[in-house]
Amino acid sequence: MGAVLAAVLGASLAGCSSTGGKRAEDARAAQAAGGRAAVNTPRWTFAMVTHSGDGDTFWDIVQNGAQQAAAKDNIKFVYGHDKEAQRQSQLVQSYIDQKVDGLIVTLAKPDAMKDVVAKAEKAGIPVITVNSGAEDSKKFGALSHIGQDETVAGEAVGEELNRRGHKKALCVLHEQGNVGHEQRCDGTKKTFKGDLEKLYVEGTNMPDVQSSIESKLQADPSIDAVVTLGAPFAPTAVKAKEQAGSKAEIDTFDLNAQVAGGIEDGSLGFAVDQQPYLQGYQAVDLLWLYKYNADMLGGGKPVLTGPQVITKKDAAALREYTKRGTR
Repeated sequence: MGAVLAAVLGASLAGCSSTGGKRAEDARAAQAAGGRAAVNTPRWTFAMVTHSGDGDTFWDIVQNGAQQAAAKDNIKFVYGHDKEAQRQSQLVQSYIDQKVDGLIVTLAKPDAMKDVVAKAEKAGIPVITVNSGAEDSKKFGALSHIGQDETVAGEAVGEELNRRGHKKALCVLHEQGNVGHEQRCDGTKKTFKGDLEKLYVEGTNMPDVQSSIESKLQADPSIDAVVTLGAPFAPTAVKAKEQAGSKAEIDTFDLNAQVAGGIEDGSLGFAVDQQPYLQGYQAVDLLWLYKYNADMLGGGKPVLTGPQVITKKDAAALREYTKRGTR
C-alpha cells in the first residue's frame, strides 16, 4: 500500500523523488522560487478582478502574492480592475466568456456584483472572494472569502486610539459606496471612547484629499487623530497636518514601505495590516487546491488575514518585506 501511495504522489507532484519527505519538499520549493511550477497539474487559468483604481500600491501587494502562488501551482494568472462597480462586473463577465478555470473577485459594492458571480457559478467556474464582501460571499455562491473582518479591524483601531489617549478622531473615507470602508469607520466608532467624525474625499484626486483634510484640521483644532483607510493616503494626511499646523496623530489602515518608514520615523502613529500578500496568495492556492483535490478552507466562514496592529516597535522588522512588495 505504501509503495502504491508513493507512486501516486510521485506522479502527481513534480520534483518528488523516491526519497520523498523533506528532500521532495525542498525540490518543490526550489522550483517555485525559480518561477517554475512545483506541480504538474493542468495549466489552468485563474482571473482576479478587483475594485482597485489606478496606482493603488495595496493591490500591487495582492498581485505579488497571487503571481507567486500561480507560478508554484502551474497557473496562468490574469488580472483586471476597475473602481467603477459596473465596469468591474463587466470585466468579470468577460472572463466568464473566456471560460477561465477560476475567478477571484472583490465585493466592495456587492449589489453590482451579485448577478455576475451567479453567472460564474452557473457556468461551473469556482469563485473565491477576497478583501471585501465577507458578509455577501457565501450567499452569492462563492466557495470562500479571504480577508479581514472590516468591523473587527475598525474595532482594533478604536482600541488603539483609546490606548494612546486620543479624544477626537477623523475617519477619512476615500471611496464613497465602499461597504468595507464604512465598516472600518463604524467599527472604530464602536470601540473608540472619544468622538469620531467621518470625512468623505475623492480618493482619485490626491490634492483634493490633502486640501479636504487640511481644511478640516484648521476648522477643528480639537481633532487629535486622523485615520486614513488606505496606505497611499497616510503620507497625504501627514502633509495636510503640517500645512494646517495641527498636532493630530496620523494613523492608517494597510501597510506599505512608505507607511512602515513613517511609523519608524514617528510621522505616523500606527497601521492596521490585513496582509494583502496573503489574500492574493491564498486565493490562488485555494482555487488550485479546490480544482486539484476538492479542498476548501474555512468551513463556510471567512478565512481571516487580519487585523494586525503595526506600531513603531514592529516597523523596522517589516522594512525588508515592505521594500520587496510582500507586506
